[in-house]
Amino acid sequence: MSSSRMGGSRDGQTSALELGEYPTARTSASEERERPSGDASNPYADTGLRNDEDEGSEDELLLDPNLPDDPRERRRSHAEEAFVAGGEDADSKAHEAEDSPYPEVRAAVRNYDEDLPCNTLRAWTIGLMLVVLGASMNTLFSLRQPSISVGPLIAQIISWPMGHGWHRFMPEKTFYFRGKPIPLNPGPFNIKEHSIVVVMAGVSFSVAYATDIILAQLVFYKQDFGMLFQLLLTISTQSLGYGIAGMMRRFLVYPASMIWPGNLVSVTLLNAMHETNDTPDPTVLGGSMPRYRWFGLVTVAAFFYYFIPGFLAQFLSVFAFATWLAPQNAVVNQLFGGQTGLSLLPITFDWTQIAGYVGSPLIPPWHAIANTLVGVVVFFCFGSAVLHFNGAWYGNFLPMSDSNTYDNMGNRYDTSRILTADFTLDEEAYKNYSPLFISTTFAMSYGLSFAAISSLIVYTYLHNRKQIWKQYRNSTTESPDIHMKLMQKYKEAPTWWYMSLFGLMLLLGFVTVLAYPTNLTWWAFLLAVAISFGFSLPIGIIEAITNNRIGLNVLTEFIYGYIQPGRPLALMIFKTFGYITMSQALSFVGDLKFGHYMKIPPRTMFMAQVVATTFSCFIQILVLNLALGSIPNVCEPDQADHFTCPGGRVFFAASVIWGLIGPDRMFSPGSIYSGLFVFFVIGAVVPVGIYFAIKRWPKSPIRYAMAPIIFGGAGAIPPATPLNYLSWGIVGFIFQFWIKKRHFAWWSRLNFLTSSGLDLGLALATLFIFFAFTMHEIEPPQWWGNTVVDSTMDMQGTAIQIKVIDGQTRFGPDVW
Repeated sequence: MSSSRMGGSRDGQTSALELGEYPTARTSASEERERPSGDASNPYADTGLRNDEDEGSEDELLLDPNLPDDPRERRRSHAEEAFVAGGEDADSKAHEAEDSPYPEVRAAVRNYDEDLPCNTLRAWTIGLMLVVLGASMNTLFSLRQPSISVGPLIAQIISWPMGHGWHRFMPEKTFYFRGKPIPLNPGPFNIKEHSIVVVMAGVSFSVAYATDIILAQLVFYKQDFGMLFQLLLTISTQSLGYGIAGMMRRFLVYPASMIWPGNLVSVTLLNAMHETNDTPDPTVLGGSMPRYRWFGLVTVAAFFYYFIPGFLAQFLSVFAFATWLAPQNAVVNQLFGGQTGLSLLPITFDWTQIAGYVGSPLIPPWHAIANTLVGVVVFFCFGSAVLHFNGAWYGNFLPMSDSNTYDNMGNRYDTSRILTADFTLDEEAYKNYSPLFISTTFAMSYGLSFAAISSLIVYTYLHNRKQIWKQYRNSTTESPDIHMKLMQKYKEAPTWWYMSLFGLMLLLGFVTVLAYPTNLTWWAFLLAVAISFGFSLPIGIIEAITNNRIGLNVLTEFIYGYIQPGRPLALMIFKTFGYITMSQALSFVGDLKFGHYMKIPPRTMFMAQVVATTFSCFIQILVLNLALGSIPNVCEPDQADHFTCPGGRVFFAASVIWGLIGPDRMFSPGSIYSGLFVFFVIGAVVPVGIYFAIKRWPKSPIRYAMAPIIFGGAGAIPPATPLNYLSWGIVGFIFQFWIKKRHFAWWSRLNFLTSSGLDLGLALATLFIFFAFTMHEIEPPQWWGNTVVDSTMDMQGTAIQIKVIDGQTRFGPDVW
C-alpha cells in the first residue's frame, strides 16, 4: 500500500532548523536524542549509520546510494540546507539539530514529535466510512473494462474537510467506555488522526487478490463453495502477511537506511495540509505561496489538462507519428507503436502513459530509474527486436508485444477445446489442437522474471549479508536515528500480537484449502507460505530503497505447475498464498514505516491496519456477490455496461496456462520456450560481475548498478510497453536528477507535492469522464486527432509480419 499512497513534498528548508520555535507540546530533536559519542577516525560515526569499524569499511551500496559519496559531503549537506533556510544563524543550528542522513527523508519528515491524540472516535469513524466507500467502489468497478479505481490519495484528500467539519459541527461531549473517556470532539483535526485514516484506506482500498479466484470459480468454472469459503479465503490471504511484517520490523522499519520512498510522498502531503508555519521561499517557482495551495493549483491544472489527451485530442496520449505515416506497415508499427510495439520514439503528452503502469517518476531516486531504463533498453528495445525479427519463438507470426495467448493459426487460444468436464487437461484434445504461443515481449518478460529471482538471491548475499547479520545481532543495541529515538516513548506492539494473528490466519488457511475440494495439499499450502516468508526480507530491502517491488507471481505459478500439474483451482490458491502473502506483508511493513515517520503509536497502527483489512474483506465479498447476482449478463464479453470481468478472465486464463498446460510443456527442454531457462543463469552471473566491477572501479557509475532492478524493474511489460517506461524515465531524469541537483530548494519544497497533484488531478478527471461521458454514452469528438489513433495496426493489434490464412499450413512444431 505504501507504494501506491500518493502525497506531496515536505519543505526541506524548515525540516530541521526551527528549534525553540515549536509549540510546547512538541518534543524536539535536541530534547529527545541521546547523541552517540563521535569518533574522529570513523567518518560514519556522526551519521549513526555504521559504528563498527569493519562494517564501516564495507561499501554496502544497496543501503547507501541516496547518500553523497563522501561522508564529509553528508555532513555538509545539512549545513547547506540550513543556510538556505535561515542564513548564517541557521547554519550554526544545523550542527545542533539531529536529523536523518538521507536528503529525501530530511525533505519530507519532521525530526520532532507532537503530543497529539490519534486513537480517536473521529479518526475511526471517518476511516471506516471511507473503507466502506473505497472498498465497495473499487470492487464494483474492478468488474468493468476499463476499470476505475479510487486510491488512498482520494481518501487522504476527502478526509481533510471531513475531519475539520467534524471539529466545527460536533458537540463537545464525552462518553465513557470501561471508565475511559472518549471525547466526541477531541479538538482540531490533527495530522496523526489524518495519518490513521490514510493507513486504513491504504490497506482496504485495493481489491483483494482472492476475489479473482472467486470470479474464476463462480463465472468460469461454475463452482460455488459458498460465501463462508469466500470469506475464509479472502481474510486469510489478506491478513497472513501481518505475522511476517511483525518479524521484519527490525530489518525494514527501524533502520534509517530503509527509506521507503513511496511513504515520503504521503508524509509531505500530510505535512503540507496541516502546516501552520510554512516559511515562504520566493527564490523558487511557487515558493511564495503555501505549499498546499501549490498542490491545489497543480491538481486543478492536471484535472483540466487531462481532458485534452483523454477525450478531446487522444492522439496526444500515444504520439506515435511514425505509425500514422505508415498505418498498415507491420514493421513500422512493431518498432514505433506505443500499444503493441517497442516505442523507439517514446513521445507522450499524457500523464496516464507516464505514471499509469509504473507509478510517478517523481518518487523513486534516479539510480533506481536508471537501472530500470537499462533493463528496458537492453532487453526490450534491443533484445526483443533482435529475437523477433530473427523468428525466435515464431515471433513473425505474432504481435511484438501483448499479453494474449495464441494457437498455431495465429488466433486467440481457445482453452475450452482442451478442458474436460471437471476442468482438467484433456491431453488428447491438447495434442490435436495446438501448443500455446505468446508474444516476444511476453516471453522476454518471463525470462526476466526468472533472472530477477536468481539475481535477487545473489545480489542480496553479495551486498547485504553482513548488514543483515549485523542488524540481527545488534538490533537492540545499535545507535537509532532521530525518528527511532522519538518513537521509543510509545509502547511497541508486541511480537506475540503479530505471531498470534499469523497463527490464526494460518489456521484459517488450512481450513480453507482442506475443508473444501480445492485439490491443494497441506504441504503445498505450507510451501506457498514458506516462499512468501523467505523472499520478504530481500525483496523488502529492494523496495525500501528503490520503491520497486519484485513480484513472486511467476515463480509461484512455475513451482506449482511442476509439482502438482493439472489442478487449476489449486494453482490459483497456491499462487495467492505464495505471492500475495509476501506482497501484503511488505505493504504492511511500508505502513509501519509510514507510522514511524508520522510518530503514530505502534499499537494504534496495529489495530487500525487489522480492523480495516478485516472489515474491507467483508465489504468486498458482499459487493462482489451482489454485483454478480444483480448485473445482467455480468462477465459476458458483450455485457451492455462493459462489466466483462477482465481481471477474473485473465486470472482464469493464467490458471489454465500454468495449471492445465503447465510449465513442463511450456519451458522444459524440447518445448518452444525452453531457452528461457538460461535467464536463471544470467540472473545469477550478472550480480557477480557487477560486484567485482564495483571493487575494481569503486567511484564509477557502476556502483549504482542493481541487477534485480535491471531484470525486474520493467515487470509490467506487457501489457505496458516501452513507451510507458521510457517516458517515465525521461521525466524521472528531469525531476530526480537535473532539478534535484540544480534546484534542490524547489525539489525539497515542491517535488512530492507536484507528483501528488498530477496524480490526483488525473484520477478526478478520469472519474469525471467515466461518470459524465462514458456512462451516458457520450463519444469523443470525431476528428482526425481522435480517429487517427484507431487507424494503425499498432492500435488494432494486427501488426503481424506473417499471417496464417484459414485452411492453410499452420506454424510451430509438428509434435507437442
